[in-house]
Amino acid sequence: MSVRKQSFIQGAMILLAAGLVNRLLGFVPRIALPRMIGAEGVGLIQLVYPFMIVLLTVIAGGLPLAVAKLVAEADSRGDSASIRKIVGGAMTLAVSASLAAAAACLALAGWISSEVMTDARVHAAFLCMIPILPLVAVSSVWRGYFQGKQNMIPSAFSSTTETLVRIACSLLLAWLLFPYGLEAATAGAVAGMVAGETAGLLVLWNRMATERRSNPGHVPVPSSVKGVSPDRKMYRSLLGIALPVTGSRLIGSLSYLLESILTARSLASAGLSVAKATSLYGALQGMVIPLLLLPGALTYSLAVSLVPSLSEAAARQDWNTIHKRLHQTMRLAVVTGAPFVVLMGLLAEPICMLLYGDDSMAGMLRWMAPIAIFLYMQAPLQAALQALDRPGTALFNTFAGAAVKLALIVQLATQPELGILGAVIAIGVNMVLVTLLHWISVARLTGFRLDPFDFLKVMTAMIIMGAVALWIWNGRFLPMDAMNLASSALSAVIVYVVLLIAMRLIDGHDAARIPVFGRLFR
Repeated sequence: MSVRKQSFIQGAMILLAAGLVNRLLGFVPRIALPRMIGAEGVGLIQLVYPFMIVLLTVIAGGLPLAVAKLVAEADSRGDSASIRKIVGGAMTLAVSASLAAAAACLALAGWISSEVMTDARVHAAFLCMIPILPLVAVSSVWRGYFQGKQNMIPSAFSSTTETLVRIACSLLLAWLLFPYGLEAATAGAVAGMVAGETAGLLVLWNRMATERRSNPGHVPVPSSVKGVSPDRKMYRSLLGIALPVTGSRLIGSLSYLLESILTARSLASAGLSVAKATSLYGALQGMVIPLLLLPGALTYSLAVSLVPSLSEAAARQDWNTIHKRLHQTMRLAVVTGAPFVVLMGLLAEPICMLLYGDDSMAGMLRWMAPIAIFLYMQAPLQAALQALDRPGTALFNTFAGAAVKLALIVQLATQPELGILGAVIAIGVNMVLVTLLHWISVARLTGFRLDPFDFLKVMTAMIIMGAVALWIWNGRFLPMDAMNLASSALSAVIVYVVLLIAMRLIDGHDAARIPVFGRLFR
């Protein structure tokens, strides 16, 4: 059976379903691990995790997107030989970089644990992290291949498998090893991440093997096979796309690292104790931001699907399709992100209390919720710039936003009357600025414009659904707060969807293209 290509909307919805499942499952360890190994154990894991993210960004940050883009362009020409060269070259780059990084980490593990991470107790967890590097390197190339072929099912199935295995193994190993000490328990939690990545890679390997057996002439084979060795031009093409994207993501990773350092120091300068500053920043990044990123499952799926779709259209100089895809993407990002903005803004206290048993961070969530709509539009716009051969522009925009954010944190969070709200404002300004810069860049490049009446319609639906949500929540018609919150949110979303249909922001044709459920609307 050959690789089956889905439409743009189908691909986005498949990744959306997987992304939502993964994000919802991701809250399980956030709740269970602190109760199992305590805040101190979670803190040790958090020392390892950002370092791992930086390494993975360097190794494979932009490579999947480069593979997806080049494979989509070659596939539009029916050039199977180029596809094999692309995947072979990307695999060589990714595996070589990951093995070099793994060797360096192994040699410097003691120094990194004690000096860079400032806590020698993370040594065992750091060693357990190292195998993740080559695993992610290989899986990232295969995911890029399937995305370039516009077949999102293997990536979705792989990511969901990885999440399930990671959560189960992390919690199990942490529980089993906790009697041997906190260091062993945190190492077990990190080892669970390795198990998850291994499971996800096996899913992709099985799919690749199946495709190769059924259609050997069109599925990538090892780069050492005669006639498919990547040439210098292929490597230049891969690196020309991957390096700016990697740089853009690396800016984000390093910006996050500097943000944590500067926020803690700024809050201390404002008169807060170190413990209080760490607590506030932990609430912001560990509780508020994850809630805001929940709708990001859609924007990620849209961005991933958009790259091969726009690349294929750009290769044909098909500007009508480019405008159509951009309009679909931005409309879906706004329409689906809007109800989250309303509910998180108006019902911040009950949401935080239900999830975390504490509503002290609700004020931060209420401040950031309205700005989050810009965040949901950001990923598709950045993907459009990358697909249209403007990764350098996306890199500059990201860098500019990061620089402004860090400067504002130092300027605002040091003021006692603002404190953590200064950091919230700085992060919000970053979201708005980067999104607007991306939008201006895409508009100049393609002439793309959005109908302002669409925004007016969405705003009207948001106002009405917000009124419904508040009326039901304030009425307290059910005996438990959790039930009142669920009924309030569900009723508001139903009203919102009905209004979208009535105002023709979504129709049966849109719904019919959703996998599995779409047949109900045909």
